[in-house]
Amino acid sequence: MFLQPADRSTGQLGSENRVRTVRRGDLDGVRGLAIALVVVYHVWFGRVSGGVDIFLTLSGFFFVGSLLRTAESLKPLDPVPVVRRVTRRLAPALVLILAVVAAFTILHYPATAWYDTARQTTASLLFLQNWHLADTASDYLAADPSVSPLQHLWSISVQGQFYLAALAVVFGAAWLLRSRGYAVRLPLTVLLAVFTAASFIYAATSSMPQTWLYYDTGARMWELLAGGLLACVAPWLRFPRSTRILLSFAGLAILIGCGVFLDGRNQFPGPWALVPVGAALALIMAGYSGSDSNSSDTGTDNPVTRLLTTRPLHRLGDMAYALYLWHWPILIGYLVLFDKPDAGFTGGLVVIVLSLVLAEATTRLIETPIRRPSGSGRTRTVLIASVSVVAVAIAGGSVSLTTFIDRRADESAQQTELDPLIYPGAAALTEGADAPQEREQPSRFVAHADLPDSTTDGCLAQDGETFARTCTYGDPNSARTLALIGGSHAENWQPAIDILGREHNFRVQTYLKVGCPAVLPPGPDSEIGECEQWTFSVIDALDANPPDVVFSTSTRPRPDGPGDYTPAAYVTLWQALADRQLPVVAIRDTPWLEHEGVEYRASDCLAGRGGNAESCGIDREMVLSAVDPAPGAAAQLPNVRLLDLSDAVCRTDRCRVIEGNILIYRDSNHLTASYSRTLAPPLGLALGPATGWW
Repeated sequence: MFLQPADRSTGQLGSENRVRTVRRGDLDGVRGLAIALVVVYHVWFGRVSGGVDIFLTLSGFFFVGSLLRTAESLKPLDPVPVVRRVTRRLAPALVLILAVVAAFTILHYPATAWYDTARQTTASLLFLQNWHLADTASDYLAADPSVSPLQHLWSISVQGQFYLAALAVVFGAAWLLRSRGYAVRLPLTVLLAVFTAASFIYAATSSMPQTWLYYDTGARMWELLAGGLLACVAPWLRFPRSTRILLSFAGLAILIGCGVFLDGRNQFPGPWALVPVGAALALIMAGYSGSDSNSSDTGTDNPVTRLLTTRPLHRLGDMAYALYLWHWPILIGYLVLFDKPDAGFTGGLVVIVLSLVLAEATTRLIETPIRRPSGSGRTRTVLIASVSVVAVAIAGGSVSLTTFIDRRADESAQQTELDPLIYPGAAALTEGADAPQEREQPSRFVAHADLPDSTTDGCLAQDGETFARTCTYGDPNSARTLALIGGSHAENWQPAIDILGREHNFRVQTYLKVGCPAVLPPGPDSEIGECEQWTFSVIDALDANPPDVVFSTSTRPRPDGPGDYTPAAYVTLWQALADRQLPVVAIRDTPWLEHEGVEYRASDCLAGRGGNAESCGIDREMVLSAVDPAPGAAAQLPNVRLLDLSDAVCRTDRCRVIEGNILIYRDSNHLTASYSRTLAPPLGLALGPATGWW
């Protein structure tokens, strides 16, 4: 298909390739209904409604359609006006939300939480928040006080990245095709179809964990591209009235029911995301009549279209972007202020009403004057200047704070030797060591960076990796080997075991993975996930180079009540090691900090009002069963030796967060490397007899 001659009077393409731009009031209603479901499901049900996936599809449809009209009009392919228009659409309200969240964080969050907010603020301004959340393995959780008030901005970042990529692809392809005299639409349709298929296949088949894929732009891109692909084929669509009504009813029913029947948090953006994306496509296609593929259904003969063009849904659609931005930080702010794990019915109403009011004000007073100036140009100039100043201020403040904290953390990491007379750590519990009262080390402000060497050395297999990554510590020249295997809770002991390895002459070989304890499926019908696949790789590595002892954890917190337990998948692993004549030393897991089912960071509690080592701790009976459950689970496995050093972390009734002037936790459930090193003496007293090495 060759390029049609331009109409000299209008500069437009000939009528065959021209698509008339029609205001789709029904799609404004789709946006309104989708944002209503997003808000309701977030506030009251803690679920993903599928509304965001519908937004993504609509965004792809509108944006690619706009770019395609420009490409086919023979207008100059200038990206600057497009970038300017997108910036005016996305930036003002986003900057306002970031400024409000920053102020709320300073006023109501402990100072130790400012660092995380600053990092996420910078990422959001750069439209990289989704990658920040993916990199930190953030689950898209139901709202509670521990969840970031900026977590929802991942979707805005995905859209921003898509806009830039689509702009480059469409304008780049159009330039190449136009310069050679070819039409744009059909080749671009084929190209976008290839990209859509590639993204969908990646989302459906990738071995990356769900906490990564949920935010992954590559896995999400097909949802936007599906809408863009529909915009490309729009001139060829012809649907009779009965089909359009069927499409609209089906799309509406799926849109409303998606969140009820699907667990989007764990199923999207994989194949199940076809459900909300398909609903969005159906509702878009329902607007194309059979008599003229370029015309839009007026809705007079379609009850669904009449519903979607009602004033309430139309108004919700107009403020959808602002409402999406406001509702999540308002919800999290409510939970923080009232110290509640959920909003409840009345609190949810307060959150929704306040979000609606703020969204309406933001749309009327900021978004609309900047996007569609109708009054004084001075007002628009003042608004743009104000937004720019605020953006620069929060960007500068965020970067300065993160740079300062990172520098302090680096300095703290260099100071691994603490005076044992002042900082006895675990010795305060195990030996009754007394020390003068001093400020805790590491500081609560840099505790997050007090990491084991195995983390800083890059020795942990990351999300999506199933091979057995390994590093060597202790005495690398020793003939005796202890294999440390498991997840981050096995890694808790690496600093202590490293010391013992150097003192007692044994090599420490680590096989560790982020978020994965060493587990094997306990039954033939058990699901084999990424952690099991990685454990099989570790078993293969141990077969190739058998250690003298395997060291791992023996328990986990109960997910549905107080105390701890030994998972069946642990016992299956011990049996597999017994079959290989490999002795196992398994140690009871250290306590996790939580309050009413919500995990909290020790450093945040200490930096809060009145927080101290005692009040920020947790009752021992809440996290540790009265009797260690591991001996009962391992009763039939003589190759397993069990250790319990709970008394080196907890007192008889309370697990505090500071002992011997050393901060125990770097977050809610991982030991600081500093405290782990003070556990070397009591661990040595237990490990020597268990291995027979000293």
